[in-house]
Amino acid sequence: DKLVSNAITGMVNKLDDPYSQYFTAKQYAAFQRDQAQQFSGIGVAVGEDDLGLRILKIYDGSPAREAALKIDDVIVSADGRKLAGLPQDRAVALVKGPEGTKVTLGIARKGEKKRSVPVVRRAIVVPSVDSRVRTYQGERYQQIAVAGFTQRNVTEQVEAEIREGRKKRVKGIILDLRSNPGGLVTEAQGVTGIFLPEGKVVTTTKGRSVPTQVVKTEGDPAAPSIPLVVLVDKRSASASEIVAGALQDHRRATLVGSRTYGKGVFQQVIELDDGGALDLTAGQYFTPNGRNLGGRGSKQGTGLAPDVKVPGTEQDRAWQDKALETALETLAKKAQ
Repeated sequence: DKLVSNAITGMVNKLDDPYSQYFTAKQYAAFQRDQAQQFSGIGVAVGEDDLGLRILKIYDGSPAREAALKIDDVIVSADGRKLAGLPQDRAVALVKGPEGTKVTLGIARKGEKKRSVPVVRRAIVVPSVDSRVRTYQGERYQQIAVAGFTQRNVTEQVEAEIREGRKKRVKGIILDLRSNPGGLVTEAQGVTGIFLPEGKVVTTTKGRSVPTQVVKTEGDPAAPSIPLVVLVDKRSASASEIVAGALQDHRRATLVGSRTYGKGVFQQVIELDDGGALDLTAGQYFTPNGRNLGGRGSKQGTGLAPDVKVPGTEQDRAWQDKALETALETLAKKAQ
């Protein structure tokens, strides 16, 4: 069994495709949990840092919130193991762990000495959609952040938040797709359809062994005319690029931020008899104007260029704040 598993791993690795993967049964179970955005850990979103993992977001009711961790804290160690120099996924794996177990984190905070913080891991369900009302120049605008398109009810969640925003009389919407790695094309189709009239082409998919498919919006849009800005960064990829590209091509929204990741291919999952799976690149997708965001074959491409670029380093908290401020400024002009 081990020889067969290693042979399949070797074959997939030799495809020279960063998006194709082979999962053992154990790995596939973990992959499915990740797709459902469920895990056992401390309840934070993190980014790369020279010293380890920088905390970008802390979820409400999480162990990290209870331990008084803050945004921009850097996790430099987990149970004494230094995280500096480790790949991000490996460093994250050291922080995650079985529910109910304790991990002692080394925390570096600007202006303070490094300290040890014990945290008990819990089951965490990451919300796909988060919304809040922002006030800018005396007017109210809605920021709807979509963390991913892996859950099958993302479209319904976004529509529900729009209804709440309508009750609060917001003047415009920021669709925040920063750090959104993508997910289901059907959910990208659904979210795009919230803002575009029925029949507009979202994307075309083409593959050697899959038929060409034109994906269109369906039903009546919930928000066809409200001023709209889409906030993106270099970690906006795949399905989030489909949404941003469609809204940009149809001149429905202004893209603000930095150039997106540049993934122009999609994958299909083939489940195996032993509980494992192959996740293989099956074709390319194109924006309504025929743009493919990837490079040659399955290589990373140039991505989407924002209409309003925010200069600076994306990992900095200051850039995140400036990007949101620029999005509000752009939205306010559109809402006049």
